[in-house]
Amino acid sequence: MTETIDFTAQTRLVARLAARIGDGELEAPTPCERYRVRHLLGHLIGLTTAFRDAAWKNLGPTTDTSPTAALPDVPADWRGVLDRNLAELAAAWHSPAAWQGETRAGGVDLPGAIAGRVALNELVLHGWDLARATGQPYAPDAASLGVSYALLAPSADDPGRGPLFGPAVPVPDDAPLLDRVVALSGRHPSWTPPQPG
Repeated sequence: MTETIDFTAQTRLVARLAARIGDGELEAPTPCERYRVRHLLGHLIGLTTAFRDAAWKNLGPTTDTSPTAALPDVPADWRGVLDRNLAELAAAWHSPAAWQGETRAGGVDLPGAIAGRVALNELVLHGWDLARATGQPYAPDAASLGVSYALLAPSADDPGRGPLFGPAVPVPDDAPLLDRVVALSGRHPSWTPPQPG
């Protein structure tokens, strides 16, 4: 029996964060250096599309394109698109078939069981990015945080961990799990938007 991981709590949390973002916040900076909020939302739309299709094993342009191929942006109807994508993503990974065999995302072939964990981790980290950029509270469920921690911790000291994450940031051993996950991704848990001027 293939283990499945429930995305529902995290996809709903990201949807709530996005729903509270006003048009005037789209140009706000985020913890992702190259991204404004609009780019982060565009990236979320792209990754939810790619990982939904990866779960369905519907391989093609959405799963073959590297996330660094171009600076993402939001379409005019981004709220509806993101909300729908998040719901479809949760439903797609609810199926045991999604976790079996091989699939592809971001142009990388990988087992479905790994792709699902990568997808959930992306939602956890970018949910934090979005919350920090827009001044919203953020409290992912413990199960989702546990998946992220288990995915990120083994590569924390690996200098070849790839371009998606920076070097792990030191935090106290007794830091909250969210802070440890954020730090393992190369982000500073204390990040706040720079003050104007």
